[in-house]
Amino acid sequence: MKNRQLLAGLLIFFSLFLATFTFYFYQVFRTPNLQAEKEDRFLLIPTGATYRTVMDSLRKNDVVRDELSFSLLAKMVGYQDRVLPGRYLIRKDMNNRDAVRILQRGLQTPVRLTFNNIRLKEELVEKVARNLEMSPDTLLSRLNSRVAAGKYGFDTTTIMCMFLPNTYEVLWTVKPDNLLDRMSREYQKFWNETRRQRAAAIGFTPVEVSILASVVEAEQMRHNDEKPRVAGLYVNRLKAGTPLQADPTLIFALRDFSIRRVLKVHREVDSPYNTYARPGLPPGPINLPSLASLEAVLHYEKHDYVYMCAKEDFSGYHRFTNDFNQHLNNARLFQAALNKLNIRQ
Repeated sequence: MKNRQLLAGLLIFFSLFLATFTFYFYQVFRTPNLQAEKEDRFLLIPTGATYRTVMDSLRKNDVVRDELSFSLLAKMVGYQDRVLPGRYLIRKDMNNRDAVRILQRGLQTPVRLTFNNIRLKEELVEKVARNLEMSPDTLLSRLNSRVAAGKYGFDTTTIMCMFLPNTYEVLWTVKPDNLLDRMSREYQKFWNETRRQRAAAIGFTPVEVSILASVVEAEQMRHNDEKPRVAGLYVNRLKAGTPLQADPTLIFALRDFSIRRVLKVHREVDSPYNTYARPGLPPGPINLPSLASLEAVLHYEKHDYVYMCAKEDFSGYHRFTNDFNQHLNNARLFQAALNKLNIRQ
């Protein structure tokens, strides 16, 4: 009788123990444990980080409810010994199993990298690197490397042509050379055989199209419908051997983008980007031209205009003419409008 009671007691004990053990492991694997402040958030794990780094980050941001259950599962699957860097999406109420799975397998959520309205390399690397693990200085050194630029068919002045304004998905841990490889693939994708043939038909290389498109972009940033006309004007000047006389190239040469009114003194700047003093295209782009500006050059409007001036209503549109005296009249109207607003420089 006593043996039966002992056996029954042991069975009850082990049943309760097994139930408790099973329930706990159910909690370890299945129960939501990452609260992420009740909203989805990203966990950034830098290169070289250890498991302690991961836990410190989760603890600092009060993400994990039960550290013990999380660490137990991480230990069981070997994650503690093999931490992969990256940017990981931690969903609200995610359970341990799902969280450890994405971390252990390095299932990063890509960064949506967008760049536009860029004029200088320094601006580009700052905008790119702020969203990635890489440092701006490292990327800048690659852009200033003749070897690196030459690998993609550019020099250190024209390498900016390779960056086409758009939105790209890249990993937070992407290395500078891998990013350049990606930009090269996107560049080659844009410059397909059709566009290359079109560029050749109008007498330009893809790089020359990009440089001219950057001038068009700077002259007309607001209205895409006018860009082909602006491009046609500059093509007319290039064909005639007339200097482009594009004010934005002077501003780029001076590196003073606060200038709103280009004066005669600005035209004296000693720079290969001074298109008043030097014929032909500048040596490199003065910004990252939009796809609309690139297409505007490839399909420029054919006309006989060689002069243009911004309209005095500040609409962003221009007056075009092939008559110098008419151009002077147009310029006087615009200058009077600037004076009225007391815009002197």
